[in-house]
Amino acid sequence: MDGTPETGDRLQWADADTVTDFLLVGGDLATDEVRALAQADELTAAGVTHVLDARAEAADGDVWEAFPGVTYHWDGIEDAGQPVGRAWFDAVATFARTALAAPGARLLTHCHLGVNRGPSAAYAVLLDRGWDPVDALDAIRGARPVAAVAYADDALDWHLARRGAGWFERRRTRARVEEWRRDHPLDVPEVLQAGLAARHAGERGWSLGTGVAVGA
Repeated sequence: MDGTPETGDRLQWADADTVTDFLLVGGDLATDEVRALAQADELTAAGVTHVLDARAEAADGDVWEAFPGVTYHWDGIEDAGQPVGRAWFDAVATFARTALAAPGARLLTHCHLGVNRGPSAAYAVLLDRGWDPVDALDAIRGARPVAAVAYADDALDWHLARRGAGWFERRRTRARVEEWRRDHPLDVPEVLQAGLAARHAGERGWSLGTGVAVGA
């Protein structure tokens, strides 16, 4: 396992949270061009060198063209609860390996609200870098309390298949992840409703029923 869980200073404009010294996870840029440029500038100032956009429905390549020091990569999937194939996780891991080979590189994986696809991509990145599956979930949820990581099970299947894991390891690891989910429940419909409402209001942060302020 490389990297350690880390919580950086909260960004003022951009919707991203620091998972480790090399990885951030979050939501997309604003639809307003001026605000989007301000968010991208803040992310660049925070050290982001690579962006992986996991949205099927949109892309921010035109904004990132204004930042030649950042490599933007689009590999979008739908967020409809569908099974996610191993090829997507292969592509995510390949991009991340290349991106993070450079000293000091920092990767942002994001989707629309930073609830499912972006965090699931981040999970695949951590698994590929040798993280324990439960430690990786802890790091992502600890950095971003609204991260449901809905496609973590697909990422885990991909990871175990690549490792050539035997029956016992597969069963034990899946049981640990299932236990983690039971111990860390998240009301995803509430999260999505709150996030969409905050986006409509143009807010950077939003709150769950717990009163905990989190990124939109």
